[in-house]
Amino acid sequence: MNHSTTRNRRATATARALGAALSLTALLATSACAGDSRAASETDPSKVTLTLGDQAKNLKTLFDASGALKGTPYKVKWAEFEGAAPLFQAVQAGAADTSYAADLPTLQALSGGVRVKAVGALRNDGTHTGIVVRKNSPVKSVKDLKGKKVVVSSAKGSIAEYLLAHALKQAGLSYSDVHVQYLLPTDAQAAFTSGKVEAWATFGVYKTVAEQHGGRLLVNGANGRVSGYGFIGASEQALDVPAKKKAITDYLRRLDTALAWSRRHPAEFAKAIRHTNGASATVAKALVDQANSELLPVSGPVIRSVQKVGDTMHGIGVLTPNPKLADHVDTSLVKE
Repeated sequence: MNHSTTRNRRATATARALGAALSLTALLATSACAGDSRAASETDPSKVTLTLGDQAKNLKTLFDASGALKGTPYKVKWAEFEGAAPLFQAVQAGAADTSYAADLPTLQALSGGVRVKAVGALRNDGTHTGIVVRKNSPVKSVKDLKGKKVVVSSAKGSIAEYLLAHALKQAGLSYSDVHVQYLLPTDAQAAFTSGKVEAWATFGVYKTVAEQHGGRLLVNGANGRVSGYGFIGASEQALDVPAKKKAITDYLRRLDTALAWSRRHPAEFAKAIRHTNGASATVAKALVDQANSELLPVSGPVIRSVQKVGDTMHGIGVLTPNPKLADHVDTSLVKE
């Protein structure tokens, strides 16, 4: 072997080693870039889309009217449902990042294993929930419901069902004294309007419209008949992504701003409700009067009040198992 051949072999080996080193460097750099990209998508709210769960366009109407969602650094999608049960199904399936529901539907979802955290509390006076009967019904008081069929919207474990259970208890009746049938609000509304349903426990726009179309209010949720609390929830899956948690925190701040706007501009809010839902001026005004007033932290008093609701419904066999609400809250997003 001559010196020239040896030099050529050494040069080839060196080139191969250098090429391998450069390839490894490039691979590491590519991996680092990919890691940086993933990290950015997980921590930067501008990289995510927040899918907001809603019922009957309540929140969307509020945000559209107030403009409080304008200029978000994240993209926003709405997931609309006519009741809490399908909304929580969407949260469980990963099709919605947040929920919006009253106290008992939230407890019912937790009882069913939905992985959601209560991150903000909403409060109203309870008058948005009610039991309505036909104007010509012989039912004049809650006691007269004994032996009657009562339609409850929207599903087992709704806030309307809690009102029914609590009102029956106050009247000295047991829950088994009535025959409960569950119907989604739109189906129940059609049946009530046509006279096929005599008594209907419902909420929100459905209660108000029922009163405008042949209904007589038997009792509402005021005076402690319901807790008056509802919750904005966030899926545990969304909260585990830092960017989405930041986006949800910002969304809650904007919701508080929107609620403050609605208190200052009731006439404009009512106009927006008329435009969105096709409601009459009377119905729209009633909905504004009954609306949630402010966003609150999920504090100890809130948890204790709502837990009493769960304990009551567990006692009559509607809520089984009975979840401990305190185990399903995240108080880091909304502060005092």
